[in-house]
Amino acid sequence: MGRDEEIGPSLVERLTVAQRHAAAGLSRALAEDGCTLDQWRVLRTLGDGEGHLMGELAASLLIAQPTLTRVVDALTDTGAVYRRQSDRDGRRVSVHLSRQGRVRLTRLSALVQAHEEALAADPAWRRRYDGLLRPQEERAAGRGSREPA
Repeated sequence: MGRDEEIGPSLVERLTVAQRHAAAGLSRALAEDGCTLDQWRVLRTLGDGEGHLMGELAASLLIAQPTLTRVVDALTDTGAVYRRQSDRDGRRVSVHLSRQGRVRLTRLSALVQAHEEALAADPAWRRRYDGLLRPQEERAAGRGSREPA
């Protein structure tokens, strides 16, 4: 490949930029309600009504264990979640969503839905991320359909 040939961004790079853009806007919206993105993700996971072990939460949410501990500590301090000895293994602690946490999750879910709808309705967002998962070769060859800028 010659030096003059442009190498387009990789799929990972495109996904990373899209994720950061979407997460930044969502983080701002959640912050207005005193919540972080990681706190919302934990609440959302606990919204299934099941208790989750800390290790399972860390693995499923891709959050480092020490960070998850701080997130759960903050949620416990606000009464959104509570910890208790695991039914499966008495040596472990499971985390559960409280009634207050369920109310908060409902409110936060409405914020998230509004943010996602705004992204979907934004023509600039759609132009930039349309076909994000199309194979790199198809994009480079210009065979994919593109909206005019």
